[in-house]
Amino acid sequence: MSAARKKKTNAEDYLRMYRQMVRIRAFEDRANQLYLSAKMPGLTHMYSGQEAVAVGICEALTETDKITSTHRGHGHCVAKGANFKEMFCELLGKEEGYCRGKGGSMHIADQSNGNLGANAIVGGSMGIATGAALSAKRLGTGDVAVCFFGDGATAQGLWYEVMNMAALWGLPVIYACENNGYSEYTKTDEIAAGSLTARAEAFGIEAHVVDGQDVLAVNDLTQKLVARARKGEGPFFIQLDTYRYHGHHVGDINREYYRSKDEEALWKSERDPIVNFGKWLVDQGISSSDDLDKVKSEIEADADAAVAYAEAAPYPDTREVDMHVYAPSAA
Repeated sequence: MSAARKKKTNAEDYLRMYRQMVRIRAFEDRANQLYLSAKMPGLTHMYSGQEAVAVGICEALTETDKITSTHRGHGHCVAKGANFKEMFCELLGKEEGYCRGKGGSMHIADQSNGNLGANAIVGGSMGIATGAALSAKRLGTGDVAVCFFGDGATAQGLWYEVMNMAALWGLPVIYACENNGYSEYTKTDEIAAGSLTARAEAFGIEAHVVDGQDVLAVNDLTQKLVARARKGEGPFFIQLDTYRYHGHHVGDINREYYRSKDEEALWKSERDPIVNFGKWLVDQGISSSDDLDKVKSEIEADADAAVAYAEAAPYPDTREVDMHVYAPSAA
């Protein structure tokens, strides 16, 4: 984190971003524990290590701006305004979850916050985000859509189709590629020829690369692109270089076969987005170490209380098995 970076006029912006990153990390730690203790059905993919991406981008958006997420989507959901109780209820299949417990870890949506949903299909939300941007342009709402996806999704043909459409129609959409260096169990540079930015630029889309571990760098860039997208200057592509601390999914316990422990240790010790941002806040006199510790303690307590609440919450009534699955009959 650069000590030379100028402070914003409102230090609360920085502290809010710090809190949001800590919230994501606290949520993921408990989601991991719930899965390993066999309390969570289905599968889950951890976002830990990538917090600066979700927070840096979502802090540049309004409540009505739209996002679409991926199978590794808890961080995006929390950054866009999701609360712990409904998130944990959804992960545990409980009635009070965002999707009444029917979506689980990989299918959380909250349209009241502009979150159009996570998607277990690789690249599956690209069309949804582009459609939301088309809708915003046609309706003249001034809203922007952000599509989060991983580097592996750049191999999906859908991405090239939607980029072509977005570029032709000048849609207010930002394609945010979280390049964590691995497509499942394979290094990105072993499966992706050329640069990722060149793929967007081939459609005439302005492309940027940013340090995905630096929340301020992410936020600064996103604010500029969002403002331009609202004026009709989109679409844009951002490659956010980041790192996932866990394996591809929680059950991926053999990740030492495709990446080294030294590599993991380096990112965690020198490139952690929360630790480095916290140091910067203290160095700039925006906060003290004690105050940041209090923030962490408060959030840890909130997360524990939310888990306990979700564990005690009821499951959906079995009579709801078809609800929200099929359209009601016209008869």
